[in-house]
Amino acid sequence: MEAVGFLCFVAAVVAWGFLWVWDSWERMRSQEPAGVPGDGSKTLLVIAHPDDEAMFFAPTLLGLARLRHRLSLLCFSAGNYYNQGEMRKKELLQSCDVLGIPRSSIMIIDNRDFPDDPGVQWDTERVAGTLLQHVEANGINLVVTFDAGGVSGHRNHVALYAAVRTLHSEGKLPKGCSVLTLQSVNVLRKYISLLDLPFSLLHTRDVLFVLTSKEVAQAKRAMSCHRSQLLWFRRLYLLFSRYMRINSLHFL
Repeated sequence: MEAVGFLCFVAAVVAWGFLWVWDSWERMRSQEPAGVPGDGSKTLLVIAHPDDEAMFFAPTLLGLARLRHRLSLLCFSAGNYYNQGEMRKKELLQSCDVLGIPRSSIMIIDNRDFPDDPGVQWDTERVAGTLLQHVEANGINLVVTFDAGGVSGHRNHVALYAAVRTLHSEGKLPKGCSVLTLQSVNVLRKYISLLDLPFSLLHTRDVLFVLTSKEVAQAKRAMSCHRSQLLWFRRLYLLFSRYMRINSLHFL
């Protein structure tokens, strides 16, 4: 009898947990995220390499599209580490077509100041100056980029955060321009896919985007555009990474 009672208790806890997650998710989906600019806002995604937009930020892009944001993208390199830059630029444009970013709103920087190289630390002031010029010229209301962990720890990702942090802390961003950074999580959480949802609901301070099954398929189509990068371990990433389904973001 004690074993039956214990199993009933466990079942009740699991059921309560499931209902809590479901209720929290439904409430989250039915509400606009607090602090995020509204319908028609101009949002700029700032990435380091072609494929960052699909590999890490697809839930954010598709979530902001739901909110009717006008999306644009600034990519700081052509992804030429293996001399595939021209191919990767084309793949980025194809991916953005799937994710709803107009080609006229995409800028890819391809120069020696910002090489695709995990061993090179980009100059923070140069990144910040280039970014600020783009923000001011295009009337951007919201900047989205990596946090201090860069999701994967890549130096080029971290350099973007350092630049945005500098602009924000020094008050150089235009009035009314907000910054959202994508939360880095530990390796376990990173590869448990939708099972990370309870942790994300508990630990997200500001904004959480969770994709529907239809949107997940869209995100995978976008990633599949990057054919030059679809090595076996990235195919596993498509299956197991929570970043293909969930983005939790924090305001600076």
